[in-house]
Amino acid sequence: MREQTVWQFSDDRGQLSTAGRRPTRVLAYVQAGATLWDHGVRPSAIFGSDHDDRTVPDPAKTGSLSLAEVRYLGAGSTLDVDTLLGGDPDLVVAVSYGGGQVYGLAPETAKHLEEHVPVVAIDVGHARTLAEIGDRFAQLARSLGAGRATTATRDLDAARERLRMLSAGPDRPRVVALSPAGDDRTHLARPRMWPELRVLAELGVDLVEPADGPGANWSTVGWAEAAVLRPAVVLADIRSNATPLDQIRRNAEWAAIERAAHVLPWNPEPVCSPQAHARFLTLVADALEAAAHPR
Repeated sequence: MREQTVWQFSDDRGQLSTAGRRPTRVLAYVQAGATLWDHGVRPSAIFGSDHDDRTVPDPAKTGSLSLAEVRYLGAGSTLDVDTLLGGDPDLVVAVSYGGGQVYGLAPETAKHLEEHVPVVAIDVGHARTLAEIGDRFAQLARSLGAGRATTATRDLDAARERLRMLSAGPDRPRVVALSPAGDDRTHLARPRMWPELRVLAELGVDLVEPADGPGANWSTVGWAEAAVLRPAVVLADIRSNATPLDQIRRNAEWAAIERAAHVLPWNPEPVCSPQAHARFLTLVADALEAAAHPR
């Protein structure tokens, strides 16, 4: 009798998940599902958080994931265990922002879900670097049968080096990351709290740090205060819970920012794969280059 292959993975809560065979029907939080997709692991279904639409996944978060091939089960506290188990998953991949909490699901739902199926949680919080987060997803993907993303890693290294070179001069273009919050205000990101923004700072990008005050991740200000920063590049949150940019163009301060700056789409819940990160760094590098050499 052949010995049964046993799959196991220890997640970022210190919980060891095991199975008698390698999982193939993976249900994942949208960020995790899009990251696994880039590694060649095809989730069977995804779910969102309370910030997301109940019927349609947020396109800002899905990356390269094919929605024609992956079912969307819904979002957040509207989900129950029966819905999550409807496709008979043999593994759930979730994310956590520390404290051992599964993000995107009601605590009781997450608790009862784990009574039926292994749940792996990857910590994507600010205590981790983006490289550490990416490594953990890569480890999980390899445990599920993925190979090493050699070409994607080379592309990422090249994108990092290009951005480092563009950020080396004394007159670096000023960059602001923000999340629009209506006609009268915006949330300015505190770069140290967002792993992807910390990478930009480490590579020399001149990211504006908001003044100290309320808000661990964001500093909420009026648009006039944001306009005073005079950014050359703006990373604008395009998730569905942020105010769409076309709805705030009647605001004079935002209109002035948009005329003067290169505005780039930014997803604060990034796909944590080498491919996605290389694309983001290249987008930023292109904007910095254009800002430094205006036509």
